[in-house]
Amino acid sequence: MAPAALQVEAAASCGPAECGPAGPNARTRWFQMLADPTRMAILTLLLTGPHHVGQIVAATRLPQSRISNHLACLRTCRLVVAERQGRRVLYRIGDPRLRLLLDLADDLAAGSNDLTDCGF
Repeated sequence: MAPAALQVEAAASCGPAECGPAGPNARTRWFQMLADPTRMAILTLLLTGPHHVGQIVAATRLPQSRISNHLACLRTCRLVVAERQGRRVLYRIGDPRLRLLLDLADDLAAGSNDLTDCGF
């Protein structure tokens, strides 16, 4: 059974600077990389288990090129790993701690009454 389509807004660009070398702004860059709605939709889907690009495209209803670009970003930042299976590539979460981080973020967001005061 195919998952329901994930709602995704317009995506920001991704580049090596978003998860570049450690330094004073490393944490900020890392959270900015996670803040993209398309990347978050991909990660949310992959937290349910490994998926091929076609399955991610079907779930998000976004063009394959866009999904592939975001997967490349997530791979560069080591949040996603890829495993070639013949002509297809299987993507999965690269670090199990990501689930804990996102669960914690969900708990913190649920405790926030109104994020509009923060500019969101």
